[in-house]
Amino acid sequence: MPDFAYTARTMTGQDVKGLISADSRNDVMALLNQRSLFPMNVAPVKKSAMTLRWNRAISAEILAATLTQLSDLLTNGVPLLQALDLLAQQSTHDRLKEVLADVRGRVAEGKQLHEAMGVHRDVFSELTLSIIRAGTEGAFLEAALQQTAEFLERQEELRAKIRGAMAYPAFLAVAGSTVTLVLIVFFVPKFSDLFAQLEREGTLPGATVVLLWLSDFLGRFGWLVALAAFGAFAAAKRWAASVAGRQLLDGVKTKVPVFGPIVLNSAVSRFCRILGTLLRNGVPVLKALEISSDSAGNVVLGQAIRQSAENISSGETLSSPLSKCGLIPPGIMAMISIAEEANNLERVLGNIADGIDKKVARQLDTMVRLIEPALLMVMGSAVLFVIVALLLPVFEMSTSMS
Repeated sequence: MPDFAYTARTMTGQDVKGLISADSRNDVMALLNQRSLFPMNVAPVKKSAMTLRWNRAISAEILAATLTQLSDLLTNGVPLLQALDLLAQQSTHDRLKEVLADVRGRVAEGKQLHEAMGVHRDVFSELTLSIIRAGTEGAFLEAALQQTAEFLERQEELRAKIRGAMAYPAFLAVAGSTVTLVLIVFFVPKFSDLFAQLEREGTLPGATVVLLWLSDFLGRFGWLVALAAFGAFAAAKRWAASVAGRQLLDGVKTKVPVFGPIVLNSAVSRFCRILGTLLRNGVPVLKALEISSDSAGNVVLGQAIRQSAENISSGETLSSPLSKCGLIPPGIMAMISIAEEANNLERVLGNIADGIDKKVARQLDTMVRLIEPALLMVMGSAVLFVIVALLLPVFEMSTSMS
């Protein structure tokens, strides 16, 4: 169904803009009339690569602030449609303004809030939609919106920490790679004439032969190598987004030394925090497990949680089937088991998530400390190889002359 951008005027004389999905322009006009809006301009939206990139430009910080404002408005008795109208009018982000206007229009047509938001999956994640759906069904929408905003803020803080921690290693990698490529592509060819005689005589060291071949190859076909690398990256990214690719990658990521525990602990933390939040708001255990498994961020862990939910439906406790999956650490399983017996699982799950987050922060620091010297060794080895490969023939020539 195509999207139409519209500009309309309300009964009070205020101009509003938004997006509507409809089969034709006439359908859009009819929908606007049903909302008591006088259409002034209706035009189809042309989707392009630039539009798709712009659709993803809404940061988690802005989205979290918007969801918090929506929660505050609903808590203070403002109707949902009016709250969405206010947020759309006050938003300073053009794309978010259009999204909120479209969500408002779909809610006015009778859709639930999570259904209207689900049309814009490039803006609202599965985690956001799942929690808002649970809040709508469990009559705690205001709390669900607030909790979603807090989750988004936590995730953004974690991403910011990772970006900050990886800034220096990334700089080392880029700088080292650039220096090495410049040496190979532009500096090494200047020595080719000098080593030509040794190469014809067959006395050129093997390292120098390899270096000269690599320099010649990159000088001639470097653009093809770059193009092939870009194509391989795009294909790998598309494969990683598929069901089979994501399942394989999520399984491998949890087993990588140093990095694997960070990935697994982060997923377990999200699962515990979301499950605790849903249980605290009265969501049934099976429904809470379904939502928290989808929002754990790891397909392998999510499958293990859903299999555990099947055992819970047959009368087992939560800790018993979860412990069998082998992905959740025994210490955490012991706390969950004791919390179930003490009937305070909701509070304990939140405490567990806080403890795991602190552990993940320490693991990130350790990983960065290991990455920096490893990158220095790799880059230094590459530069050393170039220098040694160039100096070896010089030493051999000076030795033979003496």
